[in-house]
Amino acid sequence: MKAVFYTEPGGVEVLKYQDVADPSPGPDDVVVDVAATSLNRLDVLQRNGWFQMPGFSYPHIAGMDIAGTVSEIGEDVSDVKVGDRVVVDPSLAGVSKGSSHTGRGDLFGDLGILGANADGGYAEKCLVPSTHVYLMPDDMDFNDAATFPTCYLTAAHALFKVGKLQEGETVIIHAAGSGVGVAAIQLAKNFGATVLATAGSESKCEKALALGATHAMNNREGDVAGWARELTNGAGVNMVMDCVGTALFGASLFALGVHGRLVNCGNASGDEAVIPSLGYVFHSGITIHGSDPYEPSEFSPTWKEFCSGEYKVEIDSVFPLENAGEAQEKMLSGDFFGKIVLNP
Repeated sequence: MKAVFYTEPGGVEVLKYQDVADPSPGPDDVVVDVAATSLNRLDVLQRNGWFQMPGFSYPHIAGMDIAGTVSEIGEDVSDVKVGDRVVVDPSLAGVSKGSSHTGRGDLFGDLGILGANADGGYAEKCLVPSTHVYLMPDDMDFNDAATFPTCYLTAAHALFKVGKLQEGETVIIHAAGSGVGVAAIQLAKNFGATVLATAGSESKCEKALALGATHAMNNREGDVAGWARELTNGAGVNMVMDCVGTALFGASLFALGVHGRLVNCGNASGDEAVIPSLGYVFHSGITIHGSDPYEPSEFSPTWKEFCSGEYKVEIDSVFPLENAGEAQEKMLSGDFFGKIVLNP
């Protein structure tokens, strides 16, 4: 099969588009012919060597978000058949003993993730535990399905499992133009929350409003905390979901009202943050939560929600697999809204 992989850190020049061996399924595995895989920031971070997941090794095939058709099944697989159109749960938590990927399910240790520290979707085929594929609706496009896994599970877990968002609350969602932002705005809105979105440009703010945000602002030009206070008549918001990190950490804290929750699920702007006022934090009962990995049981209900037809898919651009480097450069530039997709 053809795949894009790399054997050392560096720029896009380290990416190789070449033939590699086809995967062979274990007793409880399936082989998925990849129709689409969408990019995530981790793809670029690991390629550059800026950050690497525990268990990462070379050569590496990236691509966590995969949709395609089952082309081969292991000898013990009975609930999946050749020809099934599926989306893939990339987390290797909850994998059965008969899978080649077994033993990598420690959520707080060496968690295996397809495309992060196991071969992923930048290829024509991918080896997947049979327990980790989910049927697609007949009318769903593969590109649309590939926008779902990492972004929607990250957003749903942060909003509901960790942040315990309640109907009627007000939440700020940063990085509205990212895949996670697109998912979070719609999940929170459909749940009955009021969404205040921030993004790095006016055009991204306009698109966030179209997705269901009640208000949106350019976080590179305005006072996020003051804006949030004004919109809530001085009370502050109930929750901030932040995948940006350093750049907006202080503003996020001051945007929170009494007993507000800051849920961090990323560090796109840096890995260090300063709490500008411990007095404000303890006096107001502010809590800061790290959004840990989602559990296997969360994937199916979130997928069913996505398949309900109430969610708008935002695909910025689609590239052929051999142009993965160009796609990654676009992601690194920040000049995109939603997801960037590769087609083998």
